[in-house]
Amino acid sequence: MTRTEELAIKLNRVRTLMETLKLDGIYLKRQDDFAWLSCGGQNYLGWGEMGLCGLLVTSDQTFAVTNIIEKQRMIDEERLEEMGFAVHSAVWHDLDFEARTLKKLVPSGKLGMDFNSPLGTNVEGEIKKLRLSLTTSEVERIKQVGYWAALAMEEAAASLRPGVTEIEATKRIAMALYDQGMEFTSLMCAADERLYNYRHAIATDNKIRERVQIGGNMRKWGLTVCLTRYVNFVPVTDELRRQYRLNQLIDCTLMEKTVVGRPYSEPLLAAKALYEKHGYASEFDKHHLGGPIGYANRDYRVDPTMMINVAENQAFCWNPSITGTKSEDTILATSKGFEFITRPILFPKNTVKVGEREYTRSDILEKY
Repeated sequence: MTRTEELAIKLNRVRTLMETLKLDGIYLKRQDDFAWLSCGGQNYLGWGEMGLCGLLVTSDQTFAVTNIIEKQRMIDEERLEEMGFAVHSAVWHDLDFEARTLKKLVPSGKLGMDFNSPLGTNVEGEIKKLRLSLTTSEVERIKQVGYWAALAMEEAAASLRPGVTEIEATKRIAMALYDQGMEFTSLMCAADERLYNYRHAIATDNKIRERVQIGGNMRKWGLTVCLTRYVNFVPVTDELRRQYRLNQLIDCTLMEKTVVGRPYSEPLLAAKALYEKHGYASEFDKHHLGGPIGYANRDYRVDPTMMINVAENQAFCWNPSITGTKSEDTILATSKGFEFITRPILFPKNTVKVGEREYTRSDILEKY
């Protein structure tokens, strides 16, 4: 699929939404939405919510609105003009330019926006839904992102030794990602006691002694994947291995139950039942189990009441945990079943059996 063909699919989705909501234009400026509509572009300097260039879609035209600082890069490197976006820009200190331009291009004022503004209606929630089903070219890209992310994570993890700090560990992951032209939106690392004390462990100068957990969200072309890995510098105990396998069983069950056309809540409830069956009912309440991923770290954090249905070619990252262990990799849900987007590359592997099916997952890397 060419970039032009991918853009055409997305413009059709946006314009169908415009008809449904009776709007004459939709303006997208969030970093995730810009990356989605521009087919992998970047409108920001530092990652966050909003970017520095917005894309306007009307019934028959497309525009980009920015300032002269960003204009030339948007044309040369993001190739917005080649994609059919007429670029409007002004000097950086013309603070009313964006509002004037939008009013001129959509004189009716019937404008949808992906952020709060007096110029139009916030339709960010509806735009998010348009992003969930990946096009074939997005599927190709996220598979590449998944491979690079897993390779960077495992290369960095394999290099760790006792005495290395958690901060140094995340720095090594970041450097490996940058070598691939990637970035991270979160990196977490916890060693030893901190691994058991905190589900979201921000890296500190704590020195690794016996065990370390590293993981995070990594992206390129706006597409995000997530995974977690473990390294042990002492032998893995039978109890820890049993718990880790159970954690992976819960994770693979979540993956199996992520079925196109079925609600997000079904895999979550199946996981909850497994927690209860194996005597870990209280662990279900200690941390969310993840959910759909793509142009955000998680599009939704799934709860038992969520009745949104799984879309074709939708990425998910479930992250069930039991205090001291977590299982986390990114998958793609398709009408033929799910497939792994991140998987062990350098790490040891183990097999997890769910019913009659077997899945290859990353094992704990032992270095002693």
